[in-house]
Amino acid sequence: MKQQVILSKYSLIVTIVSNVLLIGLMFYNNPPANVRIMLAVMWGILVFASLLYMPTSISADKNAIYIKRCLRVKAIPVPDILSVKMCAPTMGAIRICASGGFFGYWGWFKERDLGKYFAYYGRSSDCFLVELKDGRKYMLGCKNPQKMVEYINGNLKKY
Repeated sequence: MKQQVILSKYSLIVTIVSNVLLIGLMFYNNPPANVRIMLAVMWGILVFASLLYMPTSISADKNAIYIKRCLRVKAIPVPDILSVKMCAPTMGAIRICASGGFFGYWGWFKERDLGKYFAYYGRSSDCFLVELKDGRKYMLGCKNPQKMVEYINGNLKKY
């Protein structure tokens, strides 16, 4: 089963406006070439790092949950999963080292009720929580989260 990650309107706006502003800084008031190069390198590093983590789709089979990102794929083996449940992040989530909308929501977050977790999602309304046996938690989000949770839980019963 595979489901696309859909970015929220806020995330799309933040991503587009931020990139336009950062590119605009490179050419505003005709800065010296070395300043323009430095800004271009910083923008490139920021975009590259974002593309390493930006989720594009979530898929699952009987062996693992796969988080497809723009430049990489992360696999979470089904035997390592303790539970999967619908769970939207709250507005009180604290970003430890995370993106709060730039190329989606990804990175380390902390909440009072859930504790620390790593997130890969586009809209908070599409989220579910994956808890591993070793205590790690992942907040994932995709187009039809309820179907994905049911599918993964069906595979968990086999282990």
